[in-house]
Order: sequence, then structure tokens, then C-alpha cells
Amino acid sequence: MATEIRIRKLGWAKGLRSRLLADNLPATLCAAALMGLFGALATVVFRELLGWTQMLLAGEDVPHGMVSLARGLDPWQRLLMPAVGGAIAGVVLQMAARWLPKRGAADYMEAISVGRGVIGLRQTLARSLSSIFSISSGASIGREGPMVQLAAMFSSLTGRFLLLPPRHLRLLVACGATAGITSAYNAPIAGALFISEIVFGVISSATLVPLVVSSVVANIVTRQILHYDAVFHMPHFEFVSGWEVVNYLGLGVAAGLVAPQFLRFLDVSRAAFSRLPLPLWIRMALGGLVVGALSVLNPEVWGNGYSVVNSLLHNPWAWQAVAAILLMKILATGASVGSGAVGGVFTPTLFVGAALGALYASGLQAVLPAGDVSAISSYAVVGMGALLAATTYAPLMSILMIFEMTLSYEVMLPLMLACITGYVIAHRIRPESVYAKSLANNRRAQQVVSEGDKNKSE
Repeated sequence: MATEIRIRKLGWAKGLRSRLLADNLPATLCAAALMGLFGALATVVFRELLGWTQMLLAGEDVPHGMVSLARGLDPWQRLLMPAVGGAIAGVVLQMAARWLPKRGAADYMEAISVGRGVIGLRQTLARSLSSIFSISSGASIGREGPMVQLAAMFSSLTGRFLLLPPRHLRLLVACGATAGITSAYNAPIAGALFISEIVFGVISSATLVPLVVSSVVANIVTRQILHYDAVFHMPHFEFVSGWEVVNYLGLGVAAGLVAPQFLRFLDVSRAAFSRLPLPLWIRMALGGLVVGALSVLNPEVWGNGYSVVNSLLHNPWAWQAVAAILLMKILATGASVGSGAVGGVFTPTLFVGAALGALYASGLQAVLPAGDVSAISSYAVVGMGALLAATTYAPLMSILMIFEMTLSYEVMLPLMLACITGYVIAHRIRPESVYAKSLANNRRAQQVVSEGDKNKSE
């Protein structure tokens, strides 16, 4: 009632609401642009908070992220810091579950695909705070998930202020989520396609056009105005000959075989931690302890792996070192995700794909004549896209994301072939993508709630 009175007093809000309800395209695009601005600013605030927290832990600025921080610590500090951070993050989540009433969806994908577009403010802030403790203490998860959630939450708040119905509110939340992805990866086309292809499940002009507008505004804010750099510094892509496309076909096959096992390992990790008869904060501390133990042997397992991927793309690595960091990163990601840490698996997937491509290229260079294989970095780039397509089951989005990162037309032919091959093989082995299972669970939970409400009304 109070919100309705405020809207009546604010003429601009009333006018915008009426135009959005009438499906007025210019008003929809203006709202999408506004969500792009809000979403970009939300990701910037979260990124700066993470940087400030890392600086507080290290006592100085850490230009190269979590790996640089880990290398500057003693072994016992690397062992314990992820466990302590996990425990604090778990306490935050437990307190939020106990004291904060649940309002709306806990995840932006749920809010867009099966929910009413409502994302709770206090719960989202609590989960973001928990993720800051996890990520800044070394958890092997991506920071992009909380960024996108925050961006989508601000869009949800705006739509609820305007008293928009679910259909319009979901579109507004989708614009915010698109802005978050674009701001996190500096990939405006892939950001719009991610939400359209994965979350909505269909690419149509009615949804894609406002998503693109939101994505463009977010990219202008983060890159042109605030001068944030690209996530990965991609080298020039080298393509030896047309026949080498067969090698990239083999990389797509490898990605298609590895991706289902990677996702299965994450599922097993979640199930194993959930079966432990322990409070959440202790489970998350144990997950952090696993990451800490691995980091004693190899500090590169800390964080989302940006600096390690950039090193793989620009510096020579021995294949033994690549194999070791690949195995340890998968174990660390399983421990972090399985224990309940709030964060994304999108960036760790890119890490695994880059390491897989580099390892595959090292094998080719060992068995094929010199000069018949491109640089290892070329295979690492394609490996990222192939594994991404094989886990998300969104090959078009994966192709465009890697293309936007490299800005190289030469990468398109091997990238398209590897992504499609990886997607087809992985889909035959495991029908559900990394996001499909959680969305299916959300739909089942929504049906249970709806049936319960119906029974109460009867």
C-alpha cells in the first residue's frame, strides 16, 4: 500500500510503469539501459570490496590476485586461511537462514525461469557477504556468480518498486543479470546470449533486444568510463594450416569426454559434504581446509585462476606442471563448491578448459613433426570454449564469448568445430548441463510450493 502511494506521488514512476505494462518498446529499452547501468555499478562495488579485502589480508595491494597473495604466505597460513574464511562464510549463511525470512528466489536463474522475478534484498546481501569471505580467503570459485546475483537483485528491487507483474519483472531481472555477466567478462554479446540461451531457453527478439541494450550500457560503463580491463589477455591466435582443424576436432572430443566427468565430480562432492552430520560452517571450513592443503603443494589452486590462465596463455609450461595444476584445481573446486561456498563454477570451468587444451597441445607436439602444431596457447584458448560448451550446453554463447575475448577471426573455425563437437558428445553422455539440474530442482520446488498453496486455499 505504501509503495502504491509513493508511485502515485512520483509521476515519472507512474508513467514508466504504465508504458512498461503497455509493452511500449522505447520505454522497455530505456528501462533495460537503466538496468545495465545499475548492474554495472553493482559489479564494480563487489569487485572493489573484494580487492579491499584482499589488500587487508595481505597488508598491501595484490595486483595479481589470490595466487600472488598465496605465494606471499607461509605454508601454515596457506593451510589455515581458506578454512577460517570458509568457517566465517558458513556462519554468515547459517545466521541468514535462521534470522532472515526468505523472500523470493535465492538464485537469479530461478527468479527468471521459474519464479516471479522476486529476489530478496537481505538474503542476497548476506550471500554476497559470505562469498566475499570465501573468495578472499582462497576458495576455488568464481566471483562472477555473486556479481550477477547482485546486479539482478537491484533490477528486481526496481521492478518491485514499480509494481510490475511477473512477466515484466522477470525481463527486468534478466536485463540486470545480463549486465552483471557483461561487466564481469567484458563480453557484451555473450552476456546477452547467456541469459537468452541458457536461462530463458529460447532466443527471441522480444527478450534479446532489451538484453542487448542492457549489455551494451554495462560494457560502456565498465570498460569505456571506468576503464576496467579484459579478464584474460589473449595472445594472437596462430593457425598453421587448414589440416590442423582435425587436431582441434580431437580437442573437442576430449572436452566432450572430460566435461561430464567434471560435472559428475562436482555432484559427488556436493552429495558427500551434504551427508556429513555437521553444521554448515564446519562443512565449509573442511572444504577450505582441503583447498588449503592443496595450496601448500601448489598455491595456484587459490581463487578463480585468472592469473594462472593468463600464464598458460603467455608462458611456456612443462606438461607435468599443467597436469598437476589441472588435477589439483579440479579437486579444489570440488571441495569449495561441494562444501557450500557461494560462488560460480563458470570461471573454474574456463580454467580447466585452458589447462586441458594446453595439455592436449603438449601431447600433439610430442608425437607430430615440428611445425605441424600451433602454439600451445592457441589450443588453450579453444579448450576454454570447448569445455564451456560441453558443460553449459550453450555452444553459440561459448563461441561468441571466446571470440569476444580474443577478437580474432582466425579462432572462429577451430573454435566452432571444437565447441559443437564437445557439446554433442557431452550431451550424449550426460543429458543435463551444469545449470539444467539446478533449474530442474528449482522447478520441482516451485511446483511443491504451488501445490501447497493450492491445498491451503482449498
